[in-house]
Amino acid sequence: MKVQALVALKADYPLPVLLQVAGLARSTFFYHQARLLSPDPKEALKTAITTIFTTNHGRYGHRRIHTELVKQGWTVAKKTVLKLMRALALRCKVRRRKRYNSYQGEQGVIAPNLLNREFDADAPNQKWVTDVTEFRVGDRKLYLSPVMDLFDRQIISYSIGNSPNLELANASLRQAITCLEPGQKPLVHSDQGFQYQHLFWRQLLSEAGATQSMSRKGNCYDNAVMENFFGHLKEELFHHVRFLSTDALATALHEYIHWYNNERISTKLDGQSPVQYRTQTLAA
Repeated sequence: MKVQALVALKADYPLPVLLQVAGLARSTFFYHQARLLSPDPKEALKTAITTIFTTNHGRYGHRRIHTELVKQGWTVAKKTVLKLMRALALRCKVRRRKRYNSYQGEQGVIAPNLLNREFDADAPNQKWVTDVTEFRVGDRKLYLSPVMDLFDRQIISYSIGNSPNLELANASLRQAITCLEPGQKPLVHSDQGFQYQHLFWRQLLSEAGATQSMSRKGNCYDNAVMENFFGHLKEELFHHVRFLSTDALATALHEYIHWYNNERISTKLDGQSPVQYRTQTLAA
């Protein structure tokens, strides 16, 4: 900082005087001045990091940015990426961690917990998870009901509405069922919400040949992958934007889910987005 100040002032004041006031040796000044005037060897890397960060709406931390850099052919350490992001003041939107609750919950009377926290699937449409989450915009509320395929964590269907009613959940399930190919009979897991206990929901599952599974009462960890999606969604989108209307939020949700499915990379999916992972895996 002293050298930068002296460089700016030396056109108006004698350099020996400036060096005496700053307490800098002449050789030290010229050494640091040469460094300031020389090209930044990491300029191209900084540009690449900034581009990735900006393109992904400030939602990537140093690990995901490192993954993208490696895809582009860069050879760089994660710690270097973190250091440069700090120097560039690029801070991602970090999720708030929830405190662990050891309560195990009780089995539902409608369906047992058949998923049993086995959140991996070998093929598409083996295991689906679903839930409803709420957003508040001023004095109004908006609800999102997605269905996620655990094979690639892709949101295969969703519905948005002003009420967390049965039709909201049924609409996303109907849409998901259209993705099924002959012979596919997924396990469909949810919490014990009233929508999922309703006869109409269970009829939709039965007609599709699907098997119902429910989290134990009071245990969100039985549906942890969907809870994790909601956490990322709210931290990467909702908590950092002031929406003026539920219509504006609905538009942003459509855009986020498209980005999440097609562009947002996941370390669990070998640094690919859900759509990229599914396309590559099924083509192999």
